[in-house]
Parts: sequence; C-alpha cells; structure tokens
Amino acid sequence: MSDATLRPEGMLPLTPAVFHILLALADSEKHGYSIMQEVTRITNGAVQMGPGTLYGTLKRMLETRLIEETDERPDPQMDDERRRYYRLTSFGERVMHAELDRLSVLLNAAQSKRLMGRT
Repeated sequence: MSDATLRPEGMLPLTPAVFHILLALADSEKHGYSIMQEVTRITNGAVQMGPGTLYGTLKRMLETRLIEETDERPDPQMDDERRRYYRLTSFGERVMHAELDRLSVLLNAAQSKRLMGRT
C-alpha cells in the first residue's frame, strides 16, 4: 500500500505518543533518545516518554509509513553506530498537518466559547 492511496484523515485522531513523535521529527531526523528529549522539550516537561512507549510507537509508525529509518549518519566519530535514525515520510507530514488542522478546529471552538485561559 503506497502513501498516495492513503488518506491522512483516515489516521485521525492520533494518539498523543504518535503526535508528539511527529512533532519531534518535523524539523529534522533524530535517533530515539533525541526524540525522547525533544518531546520533553516541546511539552515543557509535561510529557516524558519512556523507551517502551517510544520504541513500540516507532515500530507502529514504521509499519504505517508515517516515518522511515534513514541510513544517513552524522559524523561517525560523534555518533554511536547502534543508533537508528528516523525521519518523517511525506505521508507522515500530511498526517501531522491533518491532525494540526483537526486540533485547530477544536481550539477555535474552545476560544469561541471563552474556555481558553480558565484555571
């Protein structure tokens, strides 16, 4: 099954783990530990993904072609050869944007009901 035959909307809603990983990979490819660090950073520490969640989710994301493993490596002197690097596929990018659009609609509805910023 190719990316082109899949509709991004058919993947929605995404689980939080999948969405966080897509966001972490949006600007560059990363290895597993770097993805965990980026998720923690972009959520201001609210989400700290453990290795079990990360690698189980990465496996499913590879199977659904949201991401792919890359053979490109940084300087071998600065990298551990056991690391696997991941990047978004074009389908993964489309799914991420579809989820952002879906969440944007919800946020707009909450704003129109004056629900934003309440404690």
